Amino acid sequence: MSDLKHEFWNRMEDVRAGMLGVRGQGRLVAMSPQVDDDMPGHIWFITAKGTDLAKSVEAGEQPAQFVVADAKTGLYADVEGRLSRSTDREALDEVWSFVADAWFEGGQHDPDVCLLQFTPDSAEISVTPTSGVKFLYEIAKANLTDQKPDAGEQGSVTF
Repeated sequence: MSDLKHEFWNRMEDVRAGMLGVRGQGRLVAMSPQVDDDMPGHIWFITAKGTDLAKSVEAGEQPAQFVVADAKTGLYADVEGRLSRSTDREALDEVWSFVADAWFEGGQHDPDVCLLQFTPDSAEISVTPTSGVKFLYEIAKANLTDQKPDAGEQGSVTF
């Protein structure tokens, strides 16, 4: 693997859950991230206006943290960035899903819908093989050759 930043965005497309929070509030909550190639550089979240996260950005952009530990995609990341409320209807159209639809009676036009935009600044990222077969191969190879298994790549990234 050569570019952790590229690998991060590529794997984020398949991540279904992570933990998001505003720095200083001492708590992260489970959220469903959405990324879209048409809007690069951002991670989007759909929530209700009355949630703590939505309230925390009412006055404007806040420093935030997003944490991913997703074995299915082999992505593990602790991402520092900025969280803000977005009124971008085009962005909402792009990231709206049947899952979000289940939470809001009025669909994406429900007055309680709140779109949050997370803009990453930096991250500690670890990417691992996503195939169980590849992992077992690496372990077997290591045991036969006395070489360490290829467990992926880790590093710091600035966005």
